[in-house]
Amino acid sequence: MSSRLSLFIGVLCISIFPVLVKSTPISGISDAFYRMSIATVLIWPYVVIRKKWQPETLRYWKPIVLCGVFFASDIAVWNLSIHYSTATQASLLTNLSPIWVGIATFLFFPEKPNRYFWLGTALAVIGLVLLMGIEMFIQMKFDSGFFFAVLSGLFYAAYIVVSKTVLKKVPILNFMACSMTVSSLFLVVLCLVLGEPLWGFEPRIWGSLIIQALICQLLGWFSVSHALQKIDAQRVSLSLLSQAVVTGLIAWAFIDEKITPQMILGGIIILLGIAITFKRTRTHGPAGRPV
Repeated sequence: MSSRLSLFIGVLCISIFPVLVKSTPISGISDAFYRMSIATVLIWPYVVIRKKWQPETLRYWKPIVLCGVFFASDIAVWNLSIHYSTATQASLLTNLSPIWVGIATFLFFPEKPNRYFWLGTALAVIGLVLLMGIEMFIQMKFDSGFFFAVLSGLFYAAYIVVSKTVLKKVPILNFMACSMTVSSLFLVVLCLVLGEPLWGFEPRIWGSLIIQALICQLLGWFSVSHALQKIDAQRVSLSLLSQAVVTGLIAWAFIDEKITPQMILGGIIILLGIAITFKRTRTHGPAGRPV
């Protein structure tokens, strides 16, 4: 499977998550814990029975633990940001993560983002503002909700950057099994500390949690991780902005959320910005020809 097709499948699977969360009436952090823990319980038997486990994976336990903590922290802090502000403001600020990925890549990695990445990022952010609503952007409050949303974006960016380096050395299934185990442990401790509910849910809610684990977590992040092995981290992070577009379409189709012309324009600009980042700067050989 090509890396771009894998990324598309990953975006599609992850985009279902907000709609499922909105229709699942439990704590966001409890939801995140079961999404991770159910996926973890399902992936380990497959890894062991199919003999996919490679003990050498544990040589990279430090960055894997970091990835698990970063991913769980992103989910937890994002939910806190919604609690202290609005879902729209939180979504906008969290999705600024491609900027942080680009800056981290520029500062710490030899392969620097080219001009097409920065142009595409600027366009995508403009599209995101249009999609979310200019009025919300103008009225944004610099409060604790703002801080938590920006922090969520930083955690998300850190996860993308660190997982990119680990996936060069560790098989995807080994990486996912270990990092999701760490995330699950982190989230269950958070649920216990904050007193979030962990049982007593209706069968419909358990069904939603299982779907989130299978589609959003296992299939979605397996596909994104596969893409990260072949595509630059900054391009992957920016491509994940298209979740906002796909989620909007799914919400319109299944839970009757409205789509305005401004949202359509914003979505088109986001996709255009993402497309631009995949254009590479041409280099020239000795004879001055592009190579």
